[in-house]
Amino acid sequence: MLCVSGLAARAQDRGISQGHQLEPAPQSRADRGDSRNRRYRGSGKSVSELIAEGDQFDKQLQPKEALENYLPANKLEPDNVDLLVRIARQYRHVMSDTPSKQEKLRLGNVSLEFASRAATLAPNNAEAQLSPAISLGKMLPFMSSKDQINASPRIKAAVDRTLLLDPTNDNAWHILGRWNRVLANISVVKRVLAKALYGDLPVTTNEAAEKCLLKAIEINPNRLMHYIELGRIYAQMGRKEEARKYIQKGMAMPDKEKDDPEMKEIGKQILQKLG
Repeated sequence: MLCVSGLAARAQDRGISQGHQLEPAPQSRADRGDSRNRRYRGSGKSVSELIAEGDQFDKQLQPKEALENYLPANKLEPDNVDLLVRIARQYRHVMSDTPSKQEKLRLGNVSLEFASRAATLAPNNAEAQLSPAISLGKMLPFMSSKDQINASPRIKAAVDRTLLLDPTNDNAWHILGRWNRVLANISVVKRVLAKALYGDLPVTTNEAAEKCLLKAIEINPNRLMHYIELGRIYAQMGRKEEARKYIQKGMAMPDKEKDDPEMKEIGKQILQKLG
């Protein structure tokens, strides 16, 4: 079982929120037992104040600054599931800003630790269940083949649990669609090799991926990543006109989320290949 106070300490050692003490300030008897009244010694702020300030940085897509507030709050309130999910998201954002593959994997693993702790603490919380799948998905391009194969069933299981809890979670449908797309387009040769080394891979189709992304768009039509991912699926199916249509629609939408510029770059590359 992961110790989240240990996670916060290790996160500090890894270069986030350097120079901050994570011990709570001394408490009065009236304050003891109520973590919301405890104060972070470095700033004198309460958990609620730290989370509120971190949320402002999160909205501005400033993950390092958000972590400088979230990590001390986590030290004071280590079992706060929503906070653990927030922290996992910030490490994914920092991961996106990092050019080094090795550093991306390291940050991804830190994110996964916090996400997994949240999922363990809250088996009936859809966002907590989904968080490990998002972290693993972000890490996949930088993993070894063996680690990618080992991660695949973990992603699927997390998404399935999420959708049982919340069938209207568009992010879960997006991840499930991407999972289907990736597995549907593994070549026969790679499947045979993977089976010999690691065991059978699930068999699925681009049509299954398409249904997932259409569902994601139906639930939330305001996220550009859904349109570009659906266009990516159509490109792999050879449906070029539909691919162009959805990718261009996504690329025309304004950036709102951390991964939007990266998704647009993917869309641009696909359009260039389509000619």
